[in-house]
Amino acid sequence: MNRYRSESSVETPWELIDAVEKRFGKIKFDLAASRANCKARSTKKFFSERDDAFKQDWRKLKGNLWLNPPFGDIHPWAAECAEAGKSSGTHVLFLIPASVGSNWWAEHVDKKADVHFLSPRVTFVGHTASYPKDLALCRYHRGARGLYECWRWKD
Repeated sequence: MNRYRSESSVETPWELIDAVEKRFGKIKFDLAASRANCKARSTKKFFSERDDAFKQDWRKLKGNLWLNPPFGDIHPWAAECAEAGKSSGTHVLFLIPASVGSNWWAEHVDKKADVHFLSPRVTFVGHTASYPKDLALCRYHRGARGLYECWRWKD
């Protein structure tokens, strides 16, 4: 099964990335990207589908790591984020639907990441309307306290 992008691939808008970097610092690595949509603008470092992020050790990557995963199968991505966030100096910024009733949320997000519910909703690159569900930016890091907040990322 392809755990990466599908034909309905969505790219994070730079406007959101700018807000994320203003609040949390520069993104050093994109965990699931292509050369064309990599969000680590200062380093241009990313794992492509060919690299298979699941075969890499994310804990060796330091700084802010960006991840906008395919929304069809979030569970394995959430599990990797939770594990990588335990490492000193590794901060995973994970953009996902706010599916608070799902098993993967209970197992790998709740009390393991600081969660920032995004307002307003995000319009992905190439789309004319915002994503129809609420999104959350989960921040996994060694000091995460399991905080939940509404973040007005755009005025």
